[in-house]
Amino acid sequence: MGVLTFAGFLVKAQTPNVNIPYSYQFYQKLNKSVYDVNTGSHSAIKGFYADDSLLVDRYQELMQMGEDSTIQRSWVRRKLTTEHLFNFKGDDYTVYADFLPDFQIGRDFENSTTTWKNTRGFQIGGTIGEKFSFYTNGFENQGVFANYITDFINANQVVPSEMSGKFGKKTKDWSYVTALLSYTPNKHLNIALGYDKNFIGDGYRSMLLSDVAANYSFLRLRTSLGNVQYQTIFGYMLDPGAEKLTTDRRLGDRGKWAAMHYLDWNVTNRFSIGFFQAVTWADAEPEGKRGFDFNYIHPFIFLRSVEGANVNSPDKMRIGINTKYEILDNATLYGQFMIDEFTAKEVFSNKGYWANKWALQLGIRGSDIFKVKNLNYLAEFNTARPYTYAHFNRISNYAAMNQPLAHPFGANFRELLGILNYSYKRFDLQGQLMYARYGLDPEGENYGKDIFKSYETRAANYGNKIGQGIKTNLYFAETKASYLLNPKYNLRLEAGGIYRRESNAVNPGNTVLFTFGLRSTFRNLYQDF
Repeated sequence: MGVLTFAGFLVKAQTPNVNIPYSYQFYQKLNKSVYDVNTGSHSAIKGFYADDSLLVDRYQELMQMGEDSTIQRSWVRRKLTTEHLFNFKGDDYTVYADFLPDFQIGRDFENSTTTWKNTRGFQIGGTIGEKFSFYTNGFENQGVFANYITDFINANQVVPSEMSGKFGKKTKDWSYVTALLSYTPNKHLNIALGYDKNFIGDGYRSMLLSDVAANYSFLRLRTSLGNVQYQTIFGYMLDPGAEKLTTDRRLGDRGKWAAMHYLDWNVTNRFSIGFFQAVTWADAEPEGKRGFDFNYIHPFIFLRSVEGANVNSPDKMRIGINTKYEILDNATLYGQFMIDEFTAKEVFSNKGYWANKWALQLGIRGSDIFKVKNLNYLAEFNTARPYTYAHFNRISNYAAMNQPLAHPFGANFRELLGILNYSYKRFDLQGQLMYARYGLDPEGENYGKDIFKSYETRAANYGNKIGQGIKTNLYFAETKASYLLNPKYNLRLEAGGIYRRESNAVNPGNTVLFTFGLRSTFRNLYQDF
């Protein structure tokens, strides 16, 4: 049994147990270990484990950046550059804690707006024995955003990728909390109880399950046996925008349950295929409270027979596949296909039937392009037909806290994006280009992009096509340059620029934003929508 260093301590390396919070910016630095043709790792199920034998060497290399035992440094410098703020170690436990700032100032030159963000946060994590780990973070935030983000917040009453809060006309005030308890009783099974997010896929986006929406409560079971990994998630999500069934404010927002299953099979070290299924249902209906449906508790995919057995079922089923093929030692092709609903006789009729709803992803990613070490790349295409992810009842659509559970655009779109990232010692440079075409809704109509509208209000049964409605083009470019101060909690100085242009005949808008800040934590906060 080996030994590794995590959170500044020596712990025994056995069954993977310590979760790495998911962030694309950090995870792509693990590319060479994750997409290694000699190992056949399960790359699609995230988050990864810090004590996974396939990742631990690279992970520790990133966490120990700048450490040098031969140099005596002051307490203040160690805490700012190489150590957690607090470290505790006992015979059978470890605990660490950090202060997490996110202070930003910016200027939107196109709209003459000064933006800023004032976030004070913390993280606490550790291990108890060899089988139990815990992690939590929390943030208190105030900020003024670029106009397009402010418009999103005002319309959806939620900060993108975060939570709801107190939203004044200009300044927004909100909180954000994450928690995860992880227990690994044996080498084949991990059980996690969390208030967090999940992600399935090899791309930047996911058409199956992404981290775009706010945190939600879940129980997650993950099992590994040979070249097969299986994950079951039972989640509970809030939907503040759903129609209330009572005027009693004490009962709060309506919620929905979700049962999501994913089977990942490494056919070879280069090729894998995964099978996905998700069903969502409301926790309360007009006739009374329903609660968790134990028909969905067994950990098996393809539950259509169970869902269909519920008479007049208001539940919504989605199935999909995720696949990858490592064409070179440092290049991987990947893709996803999700079926929301279809009518067999209409699939090949080419008449644009509304209920033939599907989503597709194709991409390539890799590392060390042009033989430049730590130069990582990704190119990706995503699309979804109109009305995909929607349902006749909003409460059972594929969303949480007024945000999609898959792609941030919802449906009725095509998107092409590319990301290039380069790291050298403590410096990190990242650039992103994105183009999307989608159709917005004229006033009072439903052309299929807004997944929160009932598909029973659709504009037409036939003749539906991707991009229908108010034809809109979105151009988005973002650059980031950062200098890492402390890898333990990703404390960095970061400068960034965004160019965004949304072009249509109704309400075009431009954004030219520059920001600078002292930032921390591992989490995705999406601005590319």
